[in-house]
Amino acid sequence: MRSRYTAFAVEDEAYLLRTWHPATRPPRVEFERGLRWTGLQIAGVSGGGPADTRGTVTFEARYTHLGRSGELRERSRFARHESAWVYVEGTATG
Repeated sequence: MRSRYTAFAVEDEAYLLRTWHPATRPPRVEFERGLRWTGLQIAGVSGGGPADTRGTVTFEARYTHLGRSGELRERSRFARHESAWVYVEGTATG
């Protein structure tokens, strides 16, 4: 989760697509002009251990967009795919 947050912050589209499950991966990632990610707080984790095939991460990501502060709260689902953890989908939580 932290590596994907960092990839969004530095606009690393290749990494984001590589760590996205093929069943839900978009053809490309659109980055919002004027958006700057400023912090990440993990609120909870479920699953995702060495013996698990699925896991969830609940987080709050803070940002500024054109000088205004905001936050994204999401519960993200991850799954193992070809022995690597990949992002499946997320649901806004607030």
